[in-house]
Amino acid sequence: MRRREFIRTVLFCCPAVLACSNGANIGRAQGPAASSIPRSDVMQPAELVKTLHVRDTYPPLLLQVGSHIFYAEAHIPGSVYAGAAAQPAGLHTFENMVSSSPKDKLIILYCGCCPWDRCPNVGPAYAKLHELGFTNVKVLYFAHNFGTDWVAKGYPIEKGE
Repeated sequence: MRRREFIRTVLFCCPAVLACSNGANIGRAQGPAASSIPRSDVMQPAELVKTLHVRDTYPPLLLQVGSHIFYAEAHIPGSVYAGAAAQPAGLHTFENMVSSSPKDKLIILYCGCCPWDRCPNVGPAYAKLHELGFTNVKVLYFAHNFGTDWVAKGYPIEKGE
């Protein structure tokens, strides 16, 4: 799928984005909002791109905590789908995924389903990691969504599971 078609799909055709943009809460667990994440733990997309290009550093654990449909369409290379953190089952999957990771491992979370102030997934995932004792957690900031703030800027993507 071409970049423009992907963005159109994400912005206009996906019911999850439309529900999110309308503030709907369809079967979601209420959790902390993205705005509750301290600024010191928020990472800009350009900063992540630089981090991914440095070959001497120990790679972070990069987890997509939103919709599996979005992950399959396009995701950041090297990222792993960890479950939709706004859903109780997704948060459980997420918790199991990180359970064997060292508590000081750099973990970078991202979603990109919605504008930052409406994202239902990054807040609960961030809170869960801190509840579990993780100390080196960052959250990738998408002001608008993954299509606009990552794909349209020409940053690298992978497709598929």
